[in-house]
This record gives sequence, structure tokens and C-alpha cells, in this order.
Amino acid sequence: MPRKKILFLIGSPNQTTQMHQIAGLLADEFEASFSQIYYDGWMRGFYKFLLWTRGLEPTVVSGHIKQKADDYLARHQLCNDFENRVFGHRYDLIVCCSDIVVPWNLLATTKSVFVQEGMTDALHLWQRLVWRFTNFPILAIGTALNGMNNCCDLYCVASEGYAAHFRHIGVSAEKLVVTGIPNFDDVEKLRDNDFPHRGYVLVATTDMRETYRRDNRRTFIGRAVEIAAGRPLIFKFHPNENMARAKAEVEKYAPAGTLIYTSGNTEEMIANCAELITQYSTVAYVGLALGIPTHSFFDIEDLKRKLPWQNGGSSARRIADICRDYVAFEGRDGGAFLRGRA
Repeated sequence: MPRKKILFLIGSPNQTTQMHQIAGLLADEFEASFSQIYYDGWMRGFYKFLLWTRGLEPTVVSGHIKQKADDYLARHQLCNDFENRVFGHRYDLIVCCSDIVVPWNLLATTKSVFVQEGMTDALHLWQRLVWRFTNFPILAIGTALNGMNNCCDLYCVASEGYAAHFRHIGVSAEKLVVTGIPNFDDVEKLRDNDFPHRGYVLVATTDMRETYRRDNRRTFIGRAVEIAAGRPLIFKFHPNENMARAKAEVEKYAPAGTLIYTSGNTEEMIANCAELITQYSTVAYVGLALGIPTHSFFDIEDLKRKLPWQNGGSSARRIADICRDYVAFEGRDGGAFLRGRA
């Protein structure tokens, strides 16, 4: 008999690697394909309009971030069924990394599991207005309104704190299951690394300007210099940033000798630092889980409540088990499925 098929929707490097981990644990039983997140059905025209206006250029569905995902699939020889238009398979399960951009037609007829990527963006005024007055969370440009559509059958989330967050945004409580999330569930292993520096203050920036948010980078750099208080500084930029601009700002406003990294393993850099300074970044969780003094534009106490479950790296397997069992489950009642597994 032919193997059942699962479509994994991908986006950022973090989303893509998480989905690859889960798919790898199901490879003996299921045929896995991958696609960049996309719209079909009634939202496709609006989605195409946003792409045409280049309004989505800084996001994971377009530009160099999409290219990174395509390159990753090619490098690892993974099946790229872009927008389900290459092979046109009938899938038995969709695993979503977002419920903001989803293939509505496919979702209507196919079981689905949502996997939280990492930290969700802040609910600022614009995001709250979109949440309150529209049915289009894509207008928030970011991850702040993940969960608003409540359109997946199951939601695998990082922690009890995030379960409460997703309930607040709009996910039905009965669909939620705390699994932890790959890439952020075993930070202790990061202490064993080859990054050559130690004892510095690390500044991990966010792509705020690239996603249409205000960022006074001069003030932020000045604050980082104050916190460092003479200790060595290292800046690690978000991969979506305008690197030339970001480098020029650090070279202008930070002390001579400040190191700049435009690529590399941010989490390992955090493991070796004495103090971590972030803006809106999931990597704040790495610092907190390692007990490193951490600064963030988010409320630190709220981050501690939402800290991803540290389960020794078992999140991908927990999510894979849910996917396997849900494919075998009769019907699409996510709540009934989870009650049966309790």
C-alpha cells in the first residue's frame, strides 16, 4: 500500500529546521513534502495583491527568506511541493508553522496540526486594531496574531504560559497541547560549542524596521554600551536585517573593537556571553533558560511565564507522535483526540 502523505509548511530558517526535524521522525511511515506557507481559496487574490505591492517582501513568503527555505530544501534533498502545485498530492495531514497564512481549500478537507515556531510578536496598537476590527491577521505583518484564525485542528505550543496566550488570542482551549518546541527545548547542550569568545555582552537585534516597526537603533546601541560598562560587546544581527545599514550604525555608535556578526549560531553565542541584550527576539528564551542576565523589549516576567519547556530535546518526537496518532484517528475533532490521549 502507498504510504500516507504529510505536507509540512515552512517559512523562516527556524520554522524550516523545526519541520525537518519532525518530518525526519516520521520518514519510515509517511511520505513528506514541504512548501513555503501560502494562501489558496478565497484569500488567494488578496494575498497575490500584497505580493504584487511588495508589501510582504520583508516576510517569510517572499524575498531572500523564501530563497533560504528553498535552498535548504534543495540542499537536504527534500521534496518541494510548492503551493501543492508541483505534484498535486492528496495529503492526509498538513503541519502548519503559521495559522495566519494557510491554504484554506486544503485545510478545509485535510487534518491539520499547528506547531509554534517561537516567540510571538508583541501586540502593539496596530496589531490590536487588526485583531479587534478585521478578519485578516496577515495585516499585522508578523506573528502577533498567530492563533487568531483558530483554523487548525490541533495546536502544539511551547509551554503552559503560551497555551494561555493562544487561548487569549482565539484558539479553542480543547485544541491546545503543550509539547515544547524544537530548537528551544534543550538549551543546556549549547554550552558545549566552538564559538571562540567568552565573557562578552551579546546584543541580538530584531528586524523591526524590515517589518514596518519603529526602531531607534542609535538609542538602542547607546543603551547596550551603558549595560556593557566597558566589557567587550558583540552584535549579532537578525538574518532579515539590512546588514549594511546595521553594520554602519554599530561602527558609528559603539566603541571601537566591537565585534559584528551577520551570520552564525546565535544560541551558541548566547551560551558563552556574560549578559544578553535583545529587542523582540525568541533568543531571549535561551538566555533566560541558561540563567544569563537578559534584557528584552518584552516584559521579562512575562517571558519567564512563557519560557519554552526544557524537555531534553524531546519536543520534535512528541509532535511527531501526535501527527502519527492523529492521522490514524477517526474524524477531525482535535479536542476528542486529545482527550483520548490523556
